[in-house]
Amino acid sequence: MKRPPRWVKIRETSRGSRLWAVAGVTAAAIVVIALQAPIPQPQSYHNFADQRAFLGIPNGFDVLSNLPFLLVGIWGAVFVLRRASPSDSFLTGGERWPYLVLFLGVLLTCFGSGYYHLAPDNARLVWDRLPMTLGFMSLLAAAMAERINLKLGLGSLAPLLALGLASVAQWHLSEQRGEGDLRFYLMVQFFPLLAIPLLLVLLPPRYTLGSYFVAALGFYGLAKVFELFDREIFALGGIVSGHTLKHLTAAAAVGWLLRMLMERGPATE
Repeated sequence: MKRPPRWVKIRETSRGSRLWAVAGVTAAAIVVIALQAPIPQPQSYHNFADQRAFLGIPNGFDVLSNLPFLLVGIWGAVFVLRRASPSDSFLTGGERWPYLVLFLGVLLTCFGSGYYHLAPDNARLVWDRLPMTLGFMSLLAAAMAERINLKLGLGSLAPLLALGLASVAQWHLSEQRGEGDLRFYLMVQFFPLLAIPLLLVLLPPRYTLGSYFVAALGFYGLAKVFELFDREIFALGGIVSGHTLKHLTAAAAVGWLLRMLMERGPATE
């Protein structure tokens, strides 16, 4: 039997070591979050800077700034469902499902976040966070399918979605018991922001325009910065708050992902 060229062995060995690196980072993240003390939801979180009513809507700007989620969610879902397969956007039909869940999660975030911001409290925050976990987990599944293994990524979609929903349920039940613990939910929210860039850097792409993926993650990172400096930004003239900008920038992140799907093609060796 003819032996494979040496460069093939080297490439396979390199891929194996990179996958071990991803597994190691995953294990380390789980250990780090597990070793933290329980993290309750601060009640101050619900006290947003901009509480002005607008058009008769309480906290109007934080509520209405969720509308871009509805627009990009519908646009993305329609694009994914109408895109013929195989195509440059999806080489196989199954690859569309993580993105469909992503856009549906974004669409639902418009209603969940809008409902929460009308009268922010822990009970309403559940409905804000549930659809967001659909977005986080489906995007991680898509990245796994495109960078690690197609079958693995698609097979992980349902378990990851269940994990995301369970993290919100666990947090909510812990708050009801008076033992609030956000650790599981924080892992669900922030681990994809760590794992996806790692996959982009270490493993070869299935499609072009991976830079758009990076840009989308950058927009989301900026959205978290706006969220963190909600009051400081609103204090600069009282025009717009950091949380309102967070919604707009997070929607822009999803818009970049949609643009990536519309313009990408199969990667070449």
